[in-house]
Amino acid sequence: MSAKTVFTPVQSPALLTLGLGAGGVILLGCLLGSILLGAADIAPATVWQAIFQFDGSTEHLIIRTVRLPRAVLAVVVGAALAVAGAITQGLTRNPLAAPDILGINVGAALAMVLAVFWRGSGSYVGFAFGGAAIAAITVYWLGSLGRSGLTPLKLVIAGAALSYLLSSLTTGILILSQRTLDEIRFWLAGSLAGQNMASMLPVLPYIAVGLGAALALGRQLTLMSLGEDVAQGLGLQTVWVKVGSAIAVVLLAGSAVALAGPIGFVGLVVPHVVRFIVGVDYRWILPYSIVFGGILLSVADLAARLVIRPQELPVGIMTAIVGAPFFIYLARSKIRR
Repeated sequence: MSAKTVFTPVQSPALLTLGLGAGGVILLGCLLGSILLGAADIAPATVWQAIFQFDGSTEHLIIRTVRLPRAVLAVVVGAALAVAGAITQGLTRNPLAAPDILGINVGAALAMVLAVFWRGSGSYVGFAFGGAAIAAITVYWLGSLGRSGLTPLKLVIAGAALSYLLSSLTTGILILSQRTLDEIRFWLAGSLAGQNMASMLPVLPYIAVGLGAALALGRQLTLMSLGEDVAQGLGLQTVWVKVGSAIAVVLLAGSAVALAGPIGFVGLVVPHVVRFIVGVDYRWILPYSIVFGGILLSVADLAARLVIRPQELPVGIMTAIVGAPFFIYLARSKIRR
């Protein structure tokens, strides 16, 4: 197999570029819808004035301090989770792999809970990175045990077992500390509420670095998704690709959990939808995942706010409603094959 054969696109580059642009327009529409709609609908003219002619009124404050940061957060977190999932699936060649399925998000969440338990509320992004990294290393080690070495099935089983263990530890901490439970209860279910631009800004550079690293590894990830032996035969330094990809996943998953809690299934669903559109080339999968991840989480958050308004549900519940049946479908398909 030659590199030229590997990178032959399913669609023409012009058509893929057009599709990416159309996705960007849809994403912009979701962003605007997230600002306009909520417990109380706000007129588009008011939104325009709040952004460009701010006068300090109640509606302008709601848009500037609540809805606009939340809309941006949905796009950023959705993109981070989707790209992290795409990298994980390409690196492991496992369609069931995603940071939440493999316990990486749960590890980051446990580290955040421990930080709040010890120190009280605050920003603990470093703890999230550490928890995500330790969970990723642990699940890789557990999946590699035995004579057969690392296999996709063993990796998923190890991730599920680790997720249950870490979730149990998290629950135990919350039972012991009512204060910790009160501070992070809504966040732990996956929520975009309560963030503002000031709290988001320290985390955004990590997400930017993670996305940049992922996009730079697009060609290498395409080769890795075909198998390590094939990639090495085409001259790829697989060790460095694994290290760079792991760093990108930890940065993206850890940042997403630090901002919005352990939101599940975005990293599982979006890469499959994207691959159906663009094929196996990660130079296209990753940009499309950024756009479609933002769209999915924006729509899920909007639904979470509207379904029982003026109250709202955690966005993690909405993504689970879509993602859990999809996961069952993938698992059944893999077993049949």
